[in-house]
Amino acid sequence: MFDLDPGDELALVVETARKLAGEELRPRLREAEAARAVAASVRTAFEAIGLAGLELPAERGGAGLGAVARVLVNEELAAADAGAAIALDPFGPALYGVLELSDSAILDDFLAALAASGARAAWIDDTETSIAVDGARVHAEVAWLPADRVDAVVAIAGDELLLVRDGIATQPLPGAGLRAAGACSLRLEAAPIAARAVIGAGAARARARARLYAASLLLGVLRDACDFSRAYALERRAFGRPIAHHQALAFLITDMQMALDGARLLVHEAAWRVDEGLPCAGAAAAAFAQCIEASRLIGPSGVQILGGHGFMADYPMEKAMRESRALGLWLGGFDAAIEDAGRELCDGAGRALELA
Repeated sequence: MFDLDPGDELALVVETARKLAGEELRPRLREAEAARAVAASVRTAFEAIGLAGLELPAERGGAGLGAVARVLVNEELAAADAGAAIALDPFGPALYGVLELSDSAILDDFLAALAASGARAAWIDDTETSIAVDGARVHAEVAWLPADRVDAVVAIAGDELLLVRDGIATQPLPGAGLRAAGACSLRLEAAPIAARAVIGAGAARARARARLYAASLLLGVLRDACDFSRAYALERRAFGRPIAHHQALAFLITDMQMALDGARLLVHEAAWRVDEGLPCAGAAAAAFAQCIEASRLIGPSGVQILGGHGFMADYPMEKAMRESRALGLWLGGFDAAIEDAGRELCDGAGRALELA
């Protein structure tokens, strides 16, 4: 049964992430955006807490927690600064392909490539990027990644997972969204393959977990947008009462909260399915698509509530608009997610009919 209670241990982890976000990320968010990087003191605090290793096995120094832990922590961090949350995590979605393998040697190679403070990994997938394998070398080009540096690439090409540590060329890009994470284009030109293994059906689970990673960051951005615009509407007065008490805005604020809560439930259920070993590809794709759909309501509506202030950097709504648009384009975006969700739903219905 799908259980929404995180339990005492996970609740403590989430509270720790919330405290880090409130005390370290939020006060420095404009500084991090300007620098396209998080401060060294923030990175030190993040590494000391060990949030990057939530899903790593205990024998590799991780917490051994699952997808539910990751989505809860990501939401807390992203509610303060989604770009910083990405910049602080050395593994990102790239970790999931490696975890879906039974080959511990590749996991060790992956972790070794990211041992230095500030190292970053990138995930690329042949469902959204052209990847050509030529013997022991790989060619690929990615137009945009939310990172200024890439030390290791995990690529899904057909039924194989490829780990690349050398021959990675990046070109910094200007970016409006996720500025604290940086942005770059990536090119693998005859890059040597450091390790490879057959991933097979694990590729679908890895994609599902990657989408939940992005979706949970998007939830944090949208939650902050809902909270701030509602607080603003309760403080701002017109015609003798808070503008939140006028029917049109009251309905709008309610619609925003409903969209957020509905998207969150889908994300949490899909993460639970991952942790339970249940089919999760369709649920994760649908959850990511729903988060993107919710962002199309919440972002513009928040700006509308603030009026002209919604476009000013003095208020967080313009940042929420930028962050949500960037996150909604990551990992194939809405179109790829909705296509995969529809395919999984149709395939599942077909299998049910066969069994009946």
